[in-house]
Amino acid sequence: MTVQVDRAELEGKVKAMYKDVAEHPHGEFHFEMGRTMAERLGYRSADLDKVPAESIDSFAGVGYYFHLLDDLEGARILDLGSGSGMDTFVASLLAGPTGSVIGLDMTDSQRAKAEGLRQRDGVRNVTYVKGYIDAAPFEDGSFDVVISNGVINLAVDKPQVFREIARLLRPGGKLALADIVTDAQLPENITCNTTLWAACIGGAWQAARYKDAIETAGLRVVAEQINDEYRFLSDNAQGATKKFGVKSISLRADKV
Repeated sequence: MTVQVDRAELEGKVKAMYKDVAEHPHGEFHFEMGRTMAERLGYRSADLDKVPAESIDSFAGVGYYFHLLDDLEGARILDLGSGSGMDTFVASLLAGPTGSVIGLDMTDSQRAKAEGLRQRDGVRNVTYVKGYIDAAPFEDGSFDVVISNGVINLAVDKPQVFREIARLLRPGGKLALADIVTDAQLPENITCNTTLWAACIGGAWQAARYKDAIETAGLRVVAEQINDEYRFLSDNAQGATKKFGVKSISLRADKV
């Protein structure tokens, strides 16, 4: 089935929503944000204490996945849809001074916030780049690890995103992500609604279809979990959650 969602309209709504997330993190959204949620999802207080608080305020991820990865010391890490930077700053702690982290994001205000915090706090092993997660401006095999949090559900062409991840990873490289999936196929009145898509619901795929797209791209799912602590806030989002089994998962997949 080809979803007839307007890509240009969707991109505009996603950029507008996440501009708000960056600039007005205490506003009203379909989803929770901030440190209380991050800790509930599994982020370690000791790590959060070491990253810019403003990046945590604008954290709109849907799960924790760093525990699914091995030692990241010295790793080359790419964060797809890096937002205001919280996961890149956590990754920079784990990669250490010999590692490097690149945050890729299409929303200018998100990157500007993250870069300002990076400069202010003197974080030397993180770089932010403008771009799209289905067409990343990097060479084949450039990364040891790709991470992503609550972003791939926003992509219209998910199989292309996973093919791109497989291209970017070196042989034996690892993908770790958290994202929104469903138990049941969403109806067209939701999948064609760009507002619900931008809220991380309309673009969610059934879990089996999502994992099949990962494996078809040449990655092997080796660990996964459901993130029961993640929840949506708005009535619309909660209704979809109950009716279609919308949920957050974290998983790790290795490049074959």
